[in-house]
Amino acid sequence: MIKTQDLHVRGFTRLSAPRSLKQELPITETSSERVARSREAVTRILRQEDPRLLLVVGPCSIHDIEGALEYAQKLSLLRQELADRMEIVMRVYFEKPRTTLGWKGLINDPQMDGTHDIDTGLKQARRLLLAITDMDLPTATEFLDPIVPQYLDDLVTWAAIGARTTESQTHRELASGLSMPVGYKNATDGSLQVALDAMQSARAPHSFLGIDEDGFTSIVRTTGNPDGHIVLRGGRAKTNFDAESIRTAESKLRQAKLPAVMMVDCSHANSGKQPARQEDVLRSIIKQRMGGTRSLIGAMLESYLEEGSQPIPSDLSKLRYGVSITDACISWETTERLLRWSYEALASPALSPASIG
Repeated sequence: MIKTQDLHVRGFTRLSAPRSLKQELPITETSSERVARSREAVTRILRQEDPRLLLVVGPCSIHDIEGALEYAQKLSLLRQELADRMEIVMRVYFEKPRTTLGWKGLINDPQMDGTHDIDTGLKQARRLLLAITDMDLPTATEFLDPIVPQYLDDLVTWAAIGARTTESQTHRELASGLSMPVGYKNATDGSLQVALDAMQSARAPHSFLGIDEDGFTSIVRTTGNPDGHIVLRGGRAKTNFDAESIRTAESKLRQAKLPAVMMVDCSHANSGKQPARQEDVLRSIIKQRMGGTRSLIGAMLESYLEEGSQPIPSDLSKLRYGVSITDACISWETTERLLRWSYEALASPALSPASIG
């Protein structure tokens, strides 16, 4: 018989089942309470029942556990200090979508050497989420592979569906069953419609193929996820954090009978991938919010220990500690200064935009 399947497949390696990994690395009662509490806080912000600003802050991607933990310790302390005006969540991204080729993230290739030891990657990711949650610091991540949430979602407060996957039916179905609030990014060309469509789709029940806790292929039946919002990240043609873009987004959300709230991604196309320009974007968001634009409920910053980025060297011992290997980030010093400035600016709703610089 002529072979007609797996013609381009080299082999299969079985992963540990989600239940096995969660038993090996279990969530504690304290951590589960913290995750539930932080999810409720984010949900209340989205529903405009909590006036604080939601800030998702952290590295473009996680590649070094030691560096991520050092960053988390710093952010956890600052979060506690600024908690009365901000809900700070750490960006802990393990999966990187690629336009063509490149390193796909800690889960896919934890050794950064092309061995793609995904089983180890999942374990490292779960250990890190447990450690960060133990610091009473909520976590945010982008779910790219539809299998991954079964291994990690009990430890995540906020999830993103990225610009390259918001239009995907698979990811809309996935989002409909996620246990946390979800942000949907506009498309890479700047189009907002795909994010609006994603929100509407994910709010409805779906049935689709997935895996259960024991790793068996199953029909996943969801209730729909009502806690969604758009994330404005700019596009190839223009940015979309200015007042006119915000008003346009508000209008389109209302026309679609969706909650008129949104987060702005200060990085990516809104900053032209220039890390220093994230400061300009954040300052604009704060000024608009203080000027009465209540639909701006949050912002995202790409931030790490040191400013900039670096390519992955062939000799991994030459990696510079605390520097991103994907998108360039602002430094911790800049991050702390920006968050403290934002905290002070948010002190009085009566301030005019001009009065806060």
